[in-house]
Amino acid sequence: MQEQEKEKSVEHFLNLIRKSKRGKFKVYIGMSAGVGKTYRMLQEAHSLLKNGVDVRIGYIETHNRKETEALTPGLPFVERKKVFYKGKELEEMDLQAVLNLHPEVVVVDELAHTNIPGGKNEKRWQDVIDILEAGINVISALNIQHIESINENVRTITGIEVSERVPDRVLQMADEVVNIDLTADELIARLKEGKIYHPDKVEIALRNFFQPEKILQLRELALKEVASQVERKVDTEVTIDTRLRHERFLACISTNPEVARMIIRKTARLASYYNSKWYVLYVQTPREDANRIKLSVQRHLINNFKLATELGAEVLQVKSKNVPATMVKVAEEKQITTVCIGKPHFHLWQLILKTNTFNQLLNKLSHSDADLIILS
Repeated sequence: MQEQEKEKSVEHFLNLIRKSKRGKFKVYIGMSAGVGKTYRMLQEAHSLLKNGVDVRIGYIETHNRKETEALTPGLPFVERKKVFYKGKELEEMDLQAVLNLHPEVVVVDELAHTNIPGGKNEKRWQDVIDILEAGINVISALNIQHIESINENVRTITGIEVSERVPDRVLQMADEVVNIDLTADELIARLKEGKIYHPDKVEIALRNFFQPEKILQLRELALKEVASQVERKVDTEVTIDTRLRHERFLACISTNPEVARMIIRKTARLASYYNSKWYVLYVQTPREDANRIKLSVQRHLINNFKLATELGAEVLQVKSKNVPATMVKVAEEKQITTVCIGKPHFHLWQLILKTNTFNQLLNKLSHSDADLIILS
């Protein structure tokens, strides 16, 4: 463990060195269009300008919203480059001009935007990485539906396939992630007042994307994403001694299908309540080798793995003769705070009793500051 801590310390120091050379990256996230991301970025640009910071607007998209456009006068803009594409003259952010001017801070809207073909980069987020690597600080924004790993969830909620997406690793580069939050009622009120779309598009929007139940679910995704970004930042930048413990659950299952499903579902609810990471552990003993157990048992086990994955768990399969020792080892490796198992009459409990190491399990978990929950 000491060697691992040393390696983590060295890696942390190297990351700090790398970060010090590149610009700082701030991202505003919202659950949908119209929550006020661009408005907030322009407000921040004015504040920076008043404080003597060399800030430039690399690219901003007001969508003809009066409140947003009212904030553009007085801000220094980097002139956009004009590009001819399919017989039309279009405007794009001038990456090279930003790099040449080398301002202290640049505001770049719509991180997920696809650039007009022919330029250096295919996507705007790639332009932002180039700007950051040049040592320029960037303030940017995107909607939750444009994050790659959330795309499938968004499609389920809205029925819309979002084609412009940003890889999760780009968001993980951010030094600061800020959620611009509104309630569903506030967002719909803004829509009806004509503050998001032109009046002739309001009714269509209300029937489609801007429905309260959809907005509520997208809001939840945005809040969870920002929470996970903050947790990641704590894990990488706050020393272990002063760090608050993040809840992490480990659901330990056997080949008993009904019990396994119960443990998985109850642990999923606990993890959801705490908005925490969780794992499902299955320890395959020699007697449960794939060649020895029935196909029906294997099928139930696979279905339970699938259920766990769908509910957000990371499934761990380990071959071992000693189930309790493996549980403790995995709990230590994954920094588990709570281990969840079934009641005494279940198979896993019987196995623990037979191996005569239940006291050892409790002692080791207590030393690692992990709790044990017996689910019924």
